[in-house]
Amino acid sequence: MRNQPCFSPNTIRDHASFAFNNYYQEMSYLGVGVSPGNVPVSRGTNLRVLDRRVRLAELEFLLLFLLAQILRVEIFLNQKKARFTDMKALVFLVAANVIAATYSLVQGVRCVVGMVKGSALFSRPLAWVIFSGDQMMAYLTVSAVAAACKSRAFAKLEKPDLQWMKICNMYGKFCNQVGEGIASAILVSASMVVLSCISAFSLFRLYGGDRDKDGARW
Repeated sequence: MRNQPCFSPNTIRDHASFAFNNYYQEMSYLGVGVSPGNVPVSRGTNLRVLDRRVRLAELEFLLLFLLAQILRVEIFLNQKKARFTDMKALVFLVAANVIAATYSLVQGVRCVVGMVKGSALFSRPLAWVIFSGDQMMAYLTVSAVAAACKSRAFAKLEKPDLQWMKICNMYGKFCNQVGEGIASAILVSASMVVLSCISAFSLFRLYGGDRDKDGARW
């Protein structure tokens, strides 16, 4: 390309003309497009090739963008927050603890009322009701703890035969919280077992030989 005199555009039209000429001179120098007349012209073939390449590049970028969005949505959908409702054994454990807490509250209110009123006769029907309730709560809490412990063991150690994988590898904090909850539930079930033993002792004491002499008090 030959040297051209220095041109200093002053108006908007001059700026546009200067930019237009430079663009086509550069394109003609690369062998593409139409020249202003001093460079050999390459008819529309190269321009069509460039247009196709640009469109293909645009399509590739679009596909990459869509693929990135699809992967992003897939990752977002796969990120699930672990909750206790995902394990049926934990749901059963929570329900059992709620029932046991309600039962203990009722029994506590009954004991407080009996203490306020003073000594009360501990009759056999009432003793049987309390004994039966304590036994049911003890069995309920122990079975719930056993089921939760078994599920926790499967989540920690996996069970391929049952298609259980090591969930604790993905939800470590959740498994730690489950372990803490199960430990608390074990204490609750142990206390219910102790209470059932006390109620059994109180019940069968009424059938002793000295029940008419001493009576039974709650």
